[in-house]
Amino acid sequence: MYFTVEPAQDRLPIYKTLLCVTCALILIVNGFSLFKNLQSLKGANEQLAVSSRVAERLQYLNVLVLDADSSARGYFLSGNEVYLGPTRTAVTETENEFRELDKLLADNAPQLKNLAHLQALVRRRLSRINEAVDVYRHAGLDDIVSIARVSDERSIMDEIRLQIVIMTREQGETMAERSTNFYQEYQKAVIMGAGINAVAIVVLIMFYQLVRRSFVHRAAVERQLQLSNESLESMVAKRTEQLSILSRHLISISEEEKKRLSRELHDEMGANLTSIGMDIANVSRQLQQTHPELADQLRRARSTLVDTVELKRRIIENLRPSLLDNLGLCAAIDSYCEEFARLSNMPVETEIGPEVDAISKAGEATLSIALFRIVQESLTNIRKYARATRVSVSLRRNNEQLVLRIIDDGIGIAANTLAKPMSHGLLGMRERALLLGGTLNIRRGRGDQGTCIEVFIPLKSTPVGEKPSSMLHQRAGDRTPFSPPYSTHPRSVPDLHDQAR
Repeated sequence: MYFTVEPAQDRLPIYKTLLCVTCALILIVNGFSLFKNLQSLKGANEQLAVSSRVAERLQYLNVLVLDADSSARGYFLSGNEVYLGPTRTAVTETENEFRELDKLLADNAPQLKNLAHLQALVRRRLSRINEAVDVYRHAGLDDIVSIARVSDERSIMDEIRLQIVIMTREQGETMAERSTNFYQEYQKAVIMGAGINAVAIVVLIMFYQLVRRSFVHRAAVERQLQLSNESLESMVAKRTEQLSILSRHLISISEEEKKRLSRELHDEMGANLTSIGMDIANVSRQLQQTHPELADQLRRARSTLVDTVELKRRIIENLRPSLLDNLGLCAAIDSYCEEFARLSNMPVETEIGPEVDAISKAGEATLSIALFRIVQESLTNIRKYARATRVSVSLRRNNEQLVLRIIDDGIGIAANTLAKPMSHGLLGMRERALLLGGTLNIRRGRGDQGTCIEVFIPLKSTPVGEKPSSMLHQRAGDRTPFSPPYSTHPRSVPDLHDQAR
């Protein structure tokens, strides 16, 4: 019997539930706040990238205009049209840059206005350069010099540079303002996140204290229950050992009582029956001539007396096999197996080692009767329940063990049958093995069919020159593997008419 912890409640107490919900809400809020901060950081990074790209494209636009102007001057001085490469591609490239800048500055109206003014200045400057190239081709360098003296090309370039500087500065100011706003928002988010985390930590500490208190209380209860269970286990083991000892003692007493009763039946009742038989025979002979009808009655009475003597012999053999005391264990097992085969119509193969008789005679008095009773009970169970067609009985020594095996080819024993408390036959066989300090095992037979009952009885090694007073251990030690026996003395089923007496 065991004590167990009371079953847990269906749900947590209300205060633990509230703490769990509060902690979950705090973590959810913290998660949303973190997501918002990440989005803000992502937006700021995108704005930084846009500002950097705007500054780069403005500088590149300035370089394109300068390259176009420089290539035109090189063409004017050398007359080689190779120098006109940047001038020819300047219009296309500048228009591409203006389109990209228009996309990048789509959300900035002042910058779009500056960009439109810059685009007008660049287009005008590139147009003047193309016109100068056409004039040079038709009139020559002198006309170009004359035009340069009166034109405002210098002022256009200065306006372009100034416009680029203004746009770059405004873009930097916009980025600085956005960075300031971002850091302010980030600072607020950090303060808010720290506050939320602090509250969450406080709630978790409170929840941990509650859980720890419950755990300590439950551990104390389980410890007490464990101590109680251990005490009960110790008590049950002690009582089981006492019952086992009592069972073995009762078995020993029962065998002694059967032995005494069989001796009394054999000596006293046998002598009386023999005397009665002799008297009946004498009277029958005397009345044979004078009173034949009385002689016939006496013959019938003598026949009944013979049957009674046979009944007495069977009772004595069941109580205590006479062959066991007179001829030894091997002869008793052989005789019982022959009788079993005759009555059950089931062949029995026996294989008994030649050293078994010497071991049984040198060992304790209970060894022979215990092994014989195990064989007797096993064969009785086989006849009643196994539905077997063949049985083999093996008994021989294997190293420091005496090994008994009874194998049949029947239906086997179910696992639930082995565990039944009312399996007195199996329990009796196991107790007899324990009485000799051995073990009894039950498993499947050959080819996973039938049943194999194995009994292992440990033997003591006797020194040379010492009288073997007892060859049995008090308890079973090791189990030595042993191959299944093969019979050397097959027992066939005899004819019932040949056995009649």
